[in-house]
Amino acid sequence: MKTLQVELGDRSYPIYIGSGLLQQADLLLQHIPGQQVLVVSNETVAPIYLDQVQESLRDLQQDAVILPDGEQFKTLDTCNLIFDALLKKHFNRTVTLIALGGGVVGDITGFAAACYQRGVHFIQIPTTLLAQVDSSVGGKTGVNHPLGKNMIGAFYQPRCVIADTATLDTLDDRQLSAGIAEVIKYGLICDLDFFAWLERNIDKLLAREHDALSHAIEVSCRIKAEIVAADERESGQRALLNLGHTFGHAVETGTGYGSWLHGEAIAVGMLMAADLSARHGWLNENDLQRIRALLLRARLPVAAPEQISTREFLDLMAVDKKVLTGKLRLVLMKSMGHSVVTDQFDHKLLLDMLEQFPRQPNAVQVSA
Repeated sequence: MKTLQVELGDRSYPIYIGSGLLQQADLLLQHIPGQQVLVVSNETVAPIYLDQVQESLRDLQQDAVILPDGEQFKTLDTCNLIFDALLKKHFNRTVTLIALGGGVVGDITGFAAACYQRGVHFIQIPTTLLAQVDSSVGGKTGVNHPLGKNMIGAFYQPRCVIADTATLDTLDDRQLSAGIAEVIKYGLICDLDFFAWLERNIDKLLAREHDALSHAIEVSCRIKAEIVAADERESGQRALLNLGHTFGHAVETGTGYGSWLHGEAIAVGMLMAADLSARHGWLNENDLQRIRALLLRARLPVAAPEQISTREFLDLMAVDKKVLTGKLRLVLMKSMGHSVVTDQFDHKLLLDMLEQFPRQPNAVQVSA
């Protein structure tokens, strides 16, 4: 087991990474300060792992909420299912919420924990690669709105993150690839050596080799933990973690939440950001082809949905948390492994990129 620390003063917490961690009851119990626990999972994950987690909690007052599975259910209405359960069971401020599932479960559970009685404890047990390398770490919680993704939420840190890599054995191939998209992101924003490692080891990740997965998760979490510790509330450096997300969120919103997985949309978004960076002269054609080739090898899409027009892309991108004083800011690459957050880009080049970027039908397609 590897242990990393997110350094946030009195709100610091550990990230545990290893295989078989769900079987270590003491690992979980040491982070539960009270006697009340509510486990939140979904219809896909609960049949596989809920009993195992609840067995570790057998001496506590506990209950579970099973949410529908999918990004389209990341809403205030779904969040109310958690509040209903907490209130019906008369759970008080000592309750600990446990998020057992992927990024949607983690985001909703964290948001519910931030809101219930103005804040209760919660723990992240991510069961998808995307959640293990990204969404479970850093305290971003929230739900979607029909007009914009993740526009309703709170910064609220967990007591710990338990990333059991054995849960990835039951993850479907499409979800695995979606998680790899976020792994690739870390190489592109600040670690070219890690990007090169991914080029050499992408087949091992797709084959779910545990050593390769553990290394990718550890490096990703270390990078994110360092960035979060330096900029918890995204006033500067943390926005780098949104490489590809302004374009990707537009894809998710414009196609209807759930049509594209988050990681699939981010893959296309990163390639769009790379394309725009190249049009500014910051990347060369070889850089673009390296990024595109790795995304394709990871079985990720490299074309935007044709149903979203340039005008709609711009409208959706305007509903973005990085917009300040009416100015759109983007995460672009000054070079491979060096990204920046900037509003200093040529809007004509942005329009050209949106008009000329490859398109595909609405359904996610992975092809050369």
